[in-house]
Amino acid sequence: MRLSIELEPESGILTLPIHYNHLVQGMIYRSLDEALAEWIHNTGYAYGKRRFKLFTFSRLLSRNRRYNRDKRTITFTGPVRLKIASVEVEILESLAVHLVRQREVKLNESSCHFTAVRVEMPVQASEPVMVRTLSPIVVYRTLRDLEGRKKTYYFTPWEREFQSLILDNLRRKWAALHGGGDPPPMRGAYVRPVKVSKRNEVITTFKGTVIKGWTGIYEICLPEPYFTLAYDAGLGSKNSQGFGMVEILKDRLQSDDGARV
Repeated sequence: MRLSIELEPESGILTLPIHYNHLVQGMIYRSLDEALAEWIHNTGYAYGKRRFKLFTFSRLLSRNRRYNRDKRTITFTGPVRLKIASVEVEILESLAVHLVRQREVKLNESSCHFTAVRVEMPVQASEPVMVRTLSPIVVYRTLRDLEGRKKTYYFTPWEREFQSLILDNLRRKWAALHGGGDPPPMRGAYVRPVKVSKRNEVITTFKGTVIKGWTGIYEICLPEPYFTLAYDAGLGSKNSQGFGMVEILKDRLQSDDGARV
């Protein structure tokens, strides 16, 4: 399930650092019931030593945005939209109730008025579909160099591991959500880049950690329940930090908010 919320900056202008994911994540946690936010942040859904939050969110969507590369900021003029998805309806209900009651949130100390919320209908796909990213897909593996030091390697969409790690990640998410057991078969599943180039590489930071991800258009074929899980919890890793959100593509060239695909 997912929500699309609209926020209006109090001054009409919202200026954020280019790397703003942590600000949006913080706003989401602050807008949840306190006990629920604590459970998601500290416990979540466990699979072995891994813990999944099983929610994700988009970049801020706006037709009017301007980058200042010298100051490393991005300025939005007028309303902005944010999409949030989760496997847990309670998370989205808690968020919506808080926004309706408080009518205001803060992003980078800037006040934004909550003006609208829309519940998006569940999506099902029984055959291959084209999707576009609403936030970059991150796929990585932690390795060790010859001296034993950890090193993170981020895969590109053209490397074989990009697909295989996404599918493995979905299996682990399923096991975490269902408390273990054997995940359903994934016969015929794939994730393929369709309209992706070097310009779709996104290098960002999250609380000081450099993260590399990829936007673009992909063809995906995922049997249920994996498609719904990917749609609600995100593709790839670091979803709760604002990565891996996709939506079924209606127009290959441009989204309804003018965002680059």
